Parts: sequence; C-alpha cells; structure tokens
Amino acid sequence: MATCDPDTLFRSLSDASRRAIFERLCREGELTVGGLTRGSGISQPAVSKHLGVLREGGLVEGRRAGRSTYYRALPARLAPLDDWTGQMRAFWEARFDDLDDLLARMDN
Repeated sequence: MATCDPDTLFRSLSDASRRAIFERLCREGELTVGGLTRGSGISQPAVSKHLGVLREGGLVEGRRAGRSTYYRALPARLAPLDDWTGQMRAFWEARFDDLDDLLARMDN
C-alpha cells in the first residue's frame, strides 16, 4: 500500500467538502458519484472534482462495475498524519512539562 507525504494528505483534506466526502465514504462504504451527490448540497461535477483530488492524494479508490464507478475510502492512508500529530503532541507535551518545572522552581 502506497503512502503519501503529510503535505499531500493535508492538501487533499484541506477542503471541508472533501473531508465530508471522505468521512461519508468511511462511514457508509462504497458509493457512486450519484450516491455521494445526494444529500451533499454540492453538484455532481463538484463531487467528481473532489473525488479526483482525494484519489490523487491516495485517500480513495474507484472500482468500475458496468457503467458505474464505486468509490471507497482508504483510511489506512492517513497513517502519516497520525504519525505527524503524534510527534507534535509529544513535542508540545514535553514543552508544557518543561514549563511546569520552571514555574514550580519559580514558586520555591
């Protein structure tokens, strides 16, 4: 399974409509463009364009069945973002621990 760099993933998910499409595919499983368009509040061409960006980002893939393409989310491809947020969490937790230590020393 190919992974994308965090920049590509952040760009792919930077739009609220794309995040909503990705989340819906995660929750509901495979859907066609028509299925994704229904209830989304955006046009079919816009859904198709967002799917293209998500596909380029490695977050969705399509499966042809007759004249329809069924899209599904690939949530495991979010692993680089999970790694990055974990690193940032550890970085900031260490900084806050250092600040707590400094404030405790200042109180004494």
